[in-house]
Amino acid sequence: MALSWKLVIDSTNAPALADFWAAALEYEVEDPSMLIEQLLAAGRIGDEAVREHRGRKTFRGYAAIRHPEDPFDVTSGVGRGRRLLFQDVPEGKSGKNRLHLDVHSEPGGLAKLVARLEDLGATRVREVNKGPAGHWWIMQDPEGNEFCAA
Repeated sequence: MALSWKLVIDSTNAPALADFWAAALEYEVEDPSMLIEQLLAAGRIGDEAVREHRGRKTFRGYAAIRHPEDPFDVTSGVGRGRRLLFQDVPEGKSGKNRLHLDVHSEPGGLAKLVARLEDLGATRVREVNKGPAGHWWIMQDPEGNEFCAA
């Protein structure tokens, strides 16, 4: 049986990075506010565990995004399919990623994709053109994590 998984990405501002990647991938930012309200009311978490972002309560130091067509838990907002979780860590990024995302454009749409990603806050690093083997841009998200636009 195949296992479930999510990709966890360290960050310095999880909600902001989740917003970037949700827009970049056309995913949805998960909304845990209903679960948070239940946990607060039951005394299972305190106000220090919560912050507000874009008008709703989120867990301090965490934010996640999910594919809009995948199933999710209505109470927690947690996706049960393609999902990225961002978690704040105290240390900054210190080297090259050992794992990265490739964001694919529609055929012939690389320039449009790169421009859209730049408008969202990404930065171009280097263009790679391997002819028939592929053409892509190495880019960085707003926190400097490398990814490819292909």
